Amino acid sequence: MFNMFAKRCVLMLGMLLGLMVITFLISHVTPGDPAALAAGPDATEEMIERIRVERGFDKPMIQQFAIYVGGVVTGDLGTSIHTTRDVLDDILTFFPATFELVVFSIFVAILLGIPLGVIAAVKQNSWLDNLIRIISSSGVGLPMFWLGLMLQLYFGLQLGWFPLGGRLELMTDPPTTITGLYTIDALLTLNFPVFFEALQHILLPAVTLCFPALASIIRVNRAEMLETLALDYITNARAQGIGVFRIVALYALKNSILPTLALIGLRFGWMLGGTVLVESVFDWPGIGLYTVQAATASDFEPVMASTLVLGAWFMLANFIIDILYGWMDPRVLKKA
Repeated sequence: MFNMFAKRCVLMLGMLLGLMVITFLISHVTPGDPAALAAGPDATEEMIERIRVERGFDKPMIQQFAIYVGGVVTGDLGTSIHTTRDVLDDILTFFPATFELVVFSIFVAILLGIPLGVIAAVKQNSWLDNLIRIISSSGVGLPMFWLGLMLQLYFGLQLGWFPLGGRLELMTDPPTTITGLYTIDALLTLNFPVFFEALQHILLPAVTLCFPALASIIRVNRAEMLETLALDYITNARAQGIGVFRIVALYALKNSILPTLALIGLRFGWMLGGTVLVESVFDWPGIGLYTVQAATASDFEPVMASTLVLGAWFMLANFIIDILYGWMDPRVLKKA
């Protein structure tokens, strides 16, 4: 287990370095002067020259990359022209909202996806299986922004069941900050009115964000369950008169869950990228909306920093899944 952990740590550090190389190269191959991009569209020549010297853009490329890596390691991600604050402070402000949305979404996807995949496999070719397959096919094909708009129109505007956007109502004070996640903070401080309001606000964006992941989890889990249910040891268990629930829940699901687990890790990372669309539709004040606003304002450094943060979280999610995979399947540890 230690060897696998050490190898994954080294691999993750290598990928982080690769991500920094990519973001650095993008900032230098895009048309225009990097110093002018960092200074913003309204900067004067004097301001651009000052940024050039401060950021080391007048130095050789290798030295510039070393300065860039040093800045990332020490948390110096530049200053946002749009918010006039340090980019790191902005990231720390907006990231909890995105993290809360993604965690809630993946939780919903797992909670619904695994049981629906199992039911579809057990009831293969029944009307229930066909219905679940239609839902999963729709989830793969529907664009997230379209689904979000439809949910807003029907459940927000027509029925009035859910708010159209934001994390809380304008006149509601956020709960005392402990984790930055409103639902968790409201529960920890026993502020139940704010908890239910935050829950009401997060539901529609979470359903929109989780739908592609939900569809993928259903499809993969159904396929793996069908394969496992056809194995000899399952047939033997049935012949011995063991109950269906025990065969499915204890024998089949445990051995078919590993590919689904790997998929969940990938989907968690993709959800972080998908928040850019969902947060824009629902006006969710997270890092995705922050990135869109920065890009619209030609604010270059926040876009670079957001790319790094989202990429790092994608790697961390897969790192955790790799460790869990090894823990659940000892054969993976032997190969590592």
